[in-house]
Amino acid sequence: MTYLAPRQGLFAIILLVSFCLQTLLLVISTDQQLSKSRALKGEQMVAQLIDEARLSLENKDRVSLSVIANRYTSEQDVTRILIKDNNDDVLVPVGNAPMQQGDTIRQIATNGDAVIGSVSLTLKDISKGEIIAMQWPFVIGSMLLHLLLWLIYGYLARPTKEQINALSRDIQDLHREQYMQIDPRSYDRDFERRSTDRDTVGSTESTTDSETTPMHKFDVHSEVNQYLKTQQNQNGASDTGGASASTTESATAERTDHQSASRQNEISSANASSKDSSAHKSSSASRLSATRSFDSVRVQIVFHDEFNMLERLAPAQRLPYLALCTQLLNQAVTELLKQPLLLGVSVMNEPRFEDNGASVLLKADNSHAKVALAGVMLGKLYLMLNKIIHDKHIELSRFALPAKAGVSDDAQSEAMTQLLHSIGKKEQMLILLPNAGTKQISHHVQVHSVMRPTTVYERECAIFDGGNDAMIQRLADVRNAVLMVENDGESST
Repeated sequence: MTYLAPRQGLFAIILLVSFCLQTLLLVISTDQQLSKSRALKGEQMVAQLIDEARLSLENKDRVSLSVIANRYTSEQDVTRILIKDNNDDVLVPVGNAPMQQGDTIRQIATNGDAVIGSVSLTLKDISKGEIIAMQWPFVIGSMLLHLLLWLIYGYLARPTKEQINALSRDIQDLHREQYMQIDPRSYDRDFERRSTDRDTVGSTESTTDSETTPMHKFDVHSEVNQYLKTQQNQNGASDTGGASASTTESATAERTDHQSASRQNEISSANASSKDSSAHKSSSASRLSATRSFDSVRVQIVFHDEFNMLERLAPAQRLPYLALCTQLLNQAVTELLKQPLLLGVSVMNEPRFEDNGASVLLKADNSHAKVALAGVMLGKLYLMLNKIIHDKHIELSRFALPAKAGVSDDAQSEAMTQLLHSIGKKEQMLILLPNAGTKQISHHVQVHSVMRPTTVYERECAIFDGGNDAMIQRLADVRNAVLMVENDGESST
C-alpha cells in the first residue's frame, strides 16, 4: 500500500503562495523598468518633436504641425500629442486614444530666449496583463518548477516500510498499555464481588474488631501522655516566674534605649539629607538665576547632521573638511575681534572642529567689554560663512553640512549643548544669557522665545531673529574680509 507524504496539502499551499509572490515581484520589477525606459523615450521624442516643429510652431502653421505630430502618434506607446502656442491655446490635438490615461510629458518650446509654445506627449500605461503576456515563458517555467518541487516532495517524503512498521509497533504498544490499564480494574472489581459473597457475616465482624481495638488503645495512650506533658510545663512555668521578672525588665529597658538611639540617628540623618537637598537647590537656583554674574561667553557650533553622514564619511574626506571648518572659524575669530566695538574681548582657547562640532571661549578683559555681543556676532558670522561654503560645495557635488550655533555663559554650556541637540534647527542660533548679557545685546539684535517650552532652560532660551543695519553691515564686511583671506591663501598655495 502506498502512503502520501505528510502534510502534502500544506506544502502545496506554500508553493502556491511562493509562485504568486514570485509573479508579483516580476510584474513590479518589469513595470518599473518599462516605466523608466518609456519616460526616457518620451523625453527624447518631445525634444525631437520640438526641434522639428520649431519653425511651424513659431508661425502657428497647424497643417505642418499636424503632419509632424502624426508621425509620432504612429508609435504604439504614444496615445496623444497636444501642441499649444505661447498663449496656451491648443494648436494641434492628435492621438490614437485621446481619452486613454497615461504618463504625460510636457516641455516648453523656446526659440532663443523667447517662449513660442509647449508640447505635451501622453504615453500609454502598461497593464499588468500585458506584462504577464510579455513574460509568459518565465511565468510558465516558474509554475512548472513549483509543480515539479511538489511532485518531488510527494515522492521523497513518503514513509518507508521501516517507518511504517515502526509506527504500527508504536500504535500496538500504546493500545496494549491502555488495555492493560483498563482490564486489571475490572478484574479487581469482580474478585472483590466474589470474595464478598463467600465470606460470612460473623467472620467479617471478628476481623473488624481485631483491627479497630489496637487503634483505639493507641489513641487513648497518646492522649494521656499529651495531658501529662501539659501539666508538667505549667508547673515549671509557675516555679520560674519570679526569676524571669527581673530579666524581662532589663531586656525591656535595653530595647527602649536602643529604640531611642535609633530614633535620634534617624532624625540626624534626615536633617543632613535636608541640608544637602537645600544646598543642591540653592546651587541650582543660583545657576538658573537671571541675575547671575558672568565674564566669559562660550560659542558652540555643531553640524546639523540628521542622518549621521559625517560618521559614515571616509577619513580621507572627513578630515580635510573638518580642517577647512577649523581654519574658517579661526580666521572669523581673528577678523571679528579686530572690530573697535569689541575692544577688550579676547579668545581663551584655540577652537578646533571635531565630529561633534567646535567651541570658542571668549572672555572680557575689563568691565566695559561687550563679550556677550561678541559671542552673538561670532555665532552669526560663522553661520553666514558656513552657508556660503555649504552652497558652494553642494554646487560642486562635494560633501558639506549645514550648521547651528549656541551662545551662553560658561556656566550654562552643558545646558546649551542639550538645547542644540533637542530644539536646535539648521542655520539657527540659540542664546542663553543672564539679564546682563541680554541687556548688552538688546540694542543690536532681535530675539524671540521658544514656542511651548517644556523645561526651565527652554523657557530661558532665546532664538536669534535678526540684527540692526549697522551690525549686519559690520558682519558682512568681516565675512568678506575672511573670504578674501581664504582666497588669498588658496591662490598662494
